Amino acid sequence: MFSMPSVTSARALLALAAVAFLFAAEKGPREEILRYSINWPSGLSLGEAVLSRQNLESGGFELAFRIDAGIPGFQVIDRFTARATTSFCSQEFEKNIEHGKRKSAERSIFDAATNTVRRQTVGGGSSELPSEPCARDALTFLHFVRQELSQGRLPPETRVFFGAPYTVRFAYAATQTLTIGEQRMETDVLNITVKGKVADHTFQMFFARDPTRTPVLVKLPLSMGLFAMELVR
Repeated sequence: MFSMPSVTSARALLALAAVAFLFAAEKGPREEILRYSINWPSGLSLGEAVLSRQNLESGGFELAFRIDAGIPGFQVIDRFTARATTSFCSQEFEKNIEHGKRKSAERSIFDAATNTVRRQTVGGGSSELPSEPCARDALTFLHFVRQELSQGRLPPETRVFFGAPYTVRFAYAATQTLTIGEQRMETDVLNITVKGKVADHTFQMFFARDPTRTPVLVKLPLSMGLFAMELVR
């Protein structure tokens, strides 16, 4: 058991999507599917998100996260996929983003032999970045965090790749009892800071104290209020 001492509407959607990488259950022996409601501060839903993991027979994992949200005249449709080893070291990461009329797609290939990440934009250029021997994209890193928490460890400050590299830092905040749907559960609350060359976000994630450390709630403070992504049971 993990324990530690005691915008507009469009801008809001974009900000929520920008950090959603760091965010009912249908579980089988080889896969996990977690569904979330993305909510206004009032509690009304903006849309949904789905986090999934497939265990591969050959070893390793296929990971995915998708967001379908919006307001009239402005949609957020994001798709993130990754392939990782059994140690949650990244092999590939793809992101396809659609925010209103703006669309982008790119792919990152992780080479553990040369400690590099090759980043290629669909229809654009490519670049190569130095990386750690076991580098992690944002989606793979989320599952690594869950594994660390299940073993009673808080992840150290880490560099994570979401296309560009970001520094992610964790701080334990509290233990809190939540009601998700009609179920009450104990959660560990973490304050998370994500920093890049131009990005600087701080938000909270709530992880259930179950064997897989299910992320049940994300709280994101924005100028319009506190937005949330909550597990749907």
